[in-house]
Amino acid sequence: MVCDMSAKILIVDDEQNIVDILDDNLRRDGYETITAYDGVSAVEKARDEKPDLVLLDCMLPKMNGFDVCRQIRKTSQIPILMLTAKSEEIDKVLGLELGADDYITKPFSIREVLARVKAQLRRSNLVETSIETNQKVLKYGDLEVDTEAYEVRLRGKNVNLTLREYELVRFLAQNPGQVFSREALLEKVWGYEYFGDVRTVDVTVRRTREKLEPDQSQYRFIMTKRGVGYYFDKSAF
Repeated sequence: MVCDMSAKILIVDDEQNIVDILDDNLRRDGYETITAYDGVSAVEKARDEKPDLVLLDCMLPKMNGFDVCRQIRKTSQIPILMLTAKSEEIDKVLGLELGADDYITKPFSIREVLARVKAQLRRSNLVETSIETNQKVLKYGDLEVDTEAYEVRLRGKNVNLTLREYELVRFLAQNPGQVFSREALLEKVWGYEYFGDVRTVDVTVRRTREKLEPDQSQYRFIMTKRGVGYYFDKSAF
């Protein structure tokens, strides 16, 4: 398990000043950093250096950030924070759909970036701890949440979930029938109270449902309480 302050962060942006600012502040906080200025280099360094988290700009030469995210997700579930232009709402949603854990809008404050990085690494470490110490398998009909193997299985087959999707399913499955607001889920699953955007929750729920629910016309597991939030259906037992 990686301690927050010894974690290795891959910074990917084609703007030298942004890379320098992020690199300086992350190193000052005790992190090890790696840098890349184009998409192809980013994929190579993610593969070879095995960072614990990636800060990934959307607009990159050679290969854009979305394709980089897609490539990383083929082999790794490490946290990915997308850096997006403030006006490009579609970029935020697309990044989440491709498997990014969250996004940060430009211009950003260093305080926000450091808080997001720390929160993502904390959640990642908590998952690793649960794998080592929790032997429980939660069973809901043909769905199993294996907190030892860090897996979700449907009809005996492993469901390919990202870290955040797994965390969402596990948290809701451990609290069946209890409705959580989007803000509460940001705190409990993403690990921060005030920096997050509730749309992150909505997109992650939608993406997770697509993987868990063979019949998209009728959900069985993650349910919506209109105007309130989301919950895991007790009748799924």
